[in-house]
Amino acid sequence: MPRAGLTPASVTEAGAALADEVGFAQLSMGLLAERLGVRTSSLYKHVAGQADLVHRIAVQAGHELADAIRDAIQGRAGSDAFTAGAQAMRTYVKQHPGRYAAGNAARSTGPDDPLVAVVDRVLASWAAMVRGYGIGSGQEIHVLRMVRTMLHGFATLEAANGFQIDVGVDDSFTWMVDFIDHGLRSLDGA
Repeated sequence: MPRAGLTPASVTEAGAALADEVGFAQLSMGLLAERLGVRTSSLYKHVAGQADLVHRIAVQAGHELADAIRDAIQGRAGSDAFTAGAQAMRTYVKQHPGRYAAGNAARSTGPDDPLVAVVDRVLASWAAMVRGYGIGSGQEIHVLRMVRTMLHGFATLEAANGFQIDVGVDDSFTWMVDFIDHGLRSLDGA
């Protein structure tokens, strides 16, 4: 019989919080069981194993990231939307580095996988960030990949304390966002 109070959702949330605390690479079923005060075998009543846990955390993280970007850009367009969305992503990764890493580690199991839908939500959030630039459909995928690469790289390096040079990280982030904004405004059709 499952322990009272534990559900797949509560185990997933506890796993996400633990991944943020100890780092995604350190997340394990044993450590999670210890945190929840149960035997490791008890977790298997709620999640199928480590891969299932990571997959569930990835889905949760995708929804959270998409929501954060959506909320930040609501009512904004162009540079304002891009800047607000970029900052929302940066903040999310800094606050939730473990669950964000899980989101990048999980792989879809097929077209009906909830991860597919959440990845589409995140892509739609990024697309909404750049919609005001009037980018043509032929360039949109390139823009989205560039935005993801630059924001992901900066945010994950920052979350890992990877910027050791004595120059303000906020200043560097602002400079990067302004640089991307300038490039997006210079595209044909923008």
